[in-house]
Amino acid sequence: MLARVLLALSLVPALALALCQPDGQDAYKVRLSIKTALGANAYEWNESEQFLFRATLAFAMRKYTGQETFNVSSVIVCNETPRVSFWFVVTNPNDTTTLIPKNGVEEAIRLSRNRINSAFLLSDKTLQFVGIPPTLAPPSQPSLPVWLIVFGVVMGIVTAGILALIISGFIQRKKKEKTIEDEEEKQERIMENGISFETLEGKDGVNNGAYSHDEDRLTQL
Repeated sequence: MLARVLLALSLVPALALALCQPDGQDAYKVRLSIKTALGANAYEWNESEQFLFRATLAFAMRKYTGQETFNVSSVIVCNETPRVSFWFVVTNPNDTTTLIPKNGVEEAIRLSRNRINSAFLLSDKTLQFVGIPPTLAPPSQPSLPVWLIVFGVVMGIVTAGILALIISGFIQRKKKEKTIEDEEEKQERIMENGISFETLEGKDGVNNGAYSHDEDRLTQL
């Protein structure tokens, strides 16, 4: 009995390696650029980090399928390199000898991509699933409804227009009052004893004929 258990345990790694093959039909390659992303704060990739990766993939599969039967053992990693890159496959929890189709794994990753990135303090550029395009950031939702923002903008424009009209009218009224004051001041300067100098025939006054002498009648000395 013990021999059978030992034989089964020895066959599990071999079976896992047989399922996880680089460039396999249902396999994905992962590249991590930890030093590029974190610099001096970069952590070392080890067995614990690999366990966390497998756990996050199992979480993604559970969330996508709604089945809680996916576990860390469902994610098989192979061909790991120091730089850090590796391949992985996801086995069917109901039949560990079969793999989850590639498109199902991709959809699960895309659904939980932000959670996976956050677990390793990385981004789509530094945690790459080769063959899966980077996810787009969800559009930011305004805290106020769009109609309220539009209403506020319109009311702002209307208010600015009303203020501009009021200020313009005030300035024009001041100019008009200034013009009237200047005209009144001018009239006061040209009036003397209630008679306007403009009514006089000329600036030199009116000639009196009684006191005028013809040049021809002047007595020559």
